[in-house]
Amino acid sequence: MTPITIRKATPEDAETLTALGRETFADTFAHLYPPEDLAAFQAEAHTPERYAAWAVDPAFGLWIAEAGGRAIGYALAGPCHLPHPEVTESCGELWRIYVRKQTQGTGLGKRLMETVLDWLAKPGRDLWIGVWSQNHKAQQLYYRYGFEKVGEYEFPVGKTRDHEFILRRRG
Repeated sequence: MTPITIRKATPEDAETLTALGRETFADTFAHLYPPEDLAAFQAEAHTPERYAAWAVDPAFGLWIAEAGGRAIGYALAGPCHLPHPEVTESCGELWRIYVRKQTQGTGLGKRLMETVLDWLAKPGRDLWIGVWSQNHKAQQLYYRYGFEKVGEYEFPVGKTRDHEFILRRRG
């Protein structure tokens, strides 16, 4: 297999990340939503403007994984925005780890996870993750890194509401 590199994303990666985000989200979750809800979510959550802004905002970490000159995954982290009463301004959150289907099982998710955790780590800082209640594979990964379920909430995808778990790792 071609070597995989992970690097900080730049605003020039915004179009690539938009396409990758839309593709990987649809590959994993499209079967759950009416087409209009999926389209509404994609149009809001995956835009070049958002990715370009995250790439330059020091409050966010955005990484792109590449193999053979092709984007195969990415990770996004930043301030915690989960609806939990113990979230504070100092908390950090893993927002996304998305990898192409053909690269799942290669260890890329683990590498991206460790990249994010290293970047988020600060003494005493709690780390948070929101994860779909039925995404057992992702939950297993997060539990291996010391996260525990501490709550639940509804995540909007268009008019659909997903049942999500809130996970925390104490700092």
